[in-house]
Amino acid sequence: MREDELATAVVEHFEAAFGDPEIRLEEPYNHYGTRGVVDVYARTAPPERVAYLAELKADPAVRVASGANEILRQYRRTERYFYRDDAHEIRPRLGRDGPGLHLLLLFAPTERCVEHVFDHRSLYASIDPELSIDGVDAARKVAFLVNLDAAPDGGLGFLSVNGDVELGSPAFRRAVPEGSRLADALDAADVER
Repeated sequence: MREDELATAVVEHFEAAFGDPEIRLEEPYNHYGTRGVVDVYARTAPPERVAYLAELKADPAVRVASGANEILRQYRRTERYFYRDDAHEIRPRLGRDGPGLHLLLLFAPTERCVEHVFDHRSLYASIDPELSIDGVDAARKVAFLVNLDAAPDGGLGFLSVNGDVELGSPAFRRAVPEGSRLADALDAADVER
């Protein structure tokens, strides 16, 4: 599975789930020489504007990464600098219910990605889901993508590995949709359960 397949699913999901969102792929940022690119940048339409920054990881990215630290460095750099450049802004809104920003690190539901995340589960689980950026409540999610085939209908899912349910636990396994790509990858992966 390639990152462009993941990006297509994420874009289809946002379009179906949020009506007419603003979506940009490979959105660059630059804060005094600290440069980077976020895979998918999406913002819902006003008045309840919510932003999503999605970093996507499929087999090739996991294979060439020196480890979880490299992937987390890239993810955290986006968190730190995306809204520091002049091209992007985020503002607090009165009466907003829930986070105004979602920072997503999303892994493909493949055997290689499952093995990578399991091997580094303590690092990924250590990412605190809650934070604030420039006074805006934000949520961090490190997750596997599920229900890829339902993306065009807005049914793409995210199975978190940094939430309250421990990766590999019985509760985590129960949350994996039966017959899904993630279920197959978990069955095929060489991981401790």
